Parts: sequence; structure tokens; C-alpha cells
Amino acid sequence: MKITKLRAALSAATTAVAATAGLLATATPAQAATYYVTDNCDVPWINCSYGDLWMVYNSKEYALSGGKILSSWASFYGNVHDYDGTSQYQGSTLSTYVYVFNGNGNGSGQRVKNNAASVRNCAPADNYRVYYNSGYQGHSQYFGHASAYDCPFVNLDSTLKNDNASQHFA
Repeated sequence: MKITKLRAALSAATTAVAATAGLLATATPAQAATYYVTDNCDVPWINCSYGDLWMVYNSKEYALSGGKILSSWASFYGNVHDYDGTSQYQGSTLSTYVYVFNGNGNGSGQRVKNNAASVRNCAPADNYRVYYNSGYQGHSQYFGHASAYDCPFVNLDSTLKNDNASQHFA
């Protein structure tokens, strides 16, 4: 009698394990998509119309010639928690947007985080701070807004040059 009950319990447990394994084998895995963008306004869940602060790959001495920008740049609007990019689940798909420099010269396709040497603030009214660490932490540098005729082009200081991770409205 005890053996019959034991066999019945083992049979039920085996059936449950097999059913669970079958469900796991047929479950659809979460999808992941990675996009490379040069402007945080290209990220669907960020609400902005265009970027104002340009992170430039080279120092201004090497990025400009005759008023023309020869170096790659990326454009940002508003607070950027991490220049490495941003991710968000949309249903079962994880969408990741990686911030990279555009294809206009030196630095083309490189990640922005820890690779910028200068900044150009073309915002008509917004001032910014660029930070050493993600999450607006550590050493920072202030960049005033554009005048009616010019976007200030400034080298990052020696602490932030090629060690820049986030930005915030100032």
C-alpha cells in the first residue's frame, strides 16, 4: 500500500516537472534591440524637438577650421543621466539607445561617454553643466547659452576631457 502511494506521488511529481519543462521550452524569450543615435531626441520616450548641447570628439583647435566643424559630434537636449545611452522595456522588448558621435570626421561612430574633448552650446536660453560621472555626480563644468549670433565653443577642462559622463540643466 505504501509503495503504491509512493509511486503515485512520484508519478505526479514527474508529470509536473515535465509540464513545467515543456512550458519553459516553448516560452518566447525577451527580445533586445540596440540602436545607435547621435541625438537623444531620436529616443522615442525622450520628449524634445532638437539637441542644443553638442559634445564634440576633438578639442576646438582640431575640430574647427575656417568656421567649419571637421570633427564628429553628438547633440543633446535636457538632462542626460548617462552618455553611454538609455534603455527601456517596451512590452517584452528591451530597447537600448547608445549615444555615438555622427559620421562627420574624427570619432565617427565612437561612444560619446568619456570621448568628448569640447562642447558647443547652441541653446538660445538653456545653460548646462557637464559632469565627470553618470547621474550628475563629481566634477562639473558650466556652459552658458548661445548669444543671438554665436554658439559658444569651449574645450572641456583637463578633468572632463575624455572623462565626461552626464549633463544637466544649469
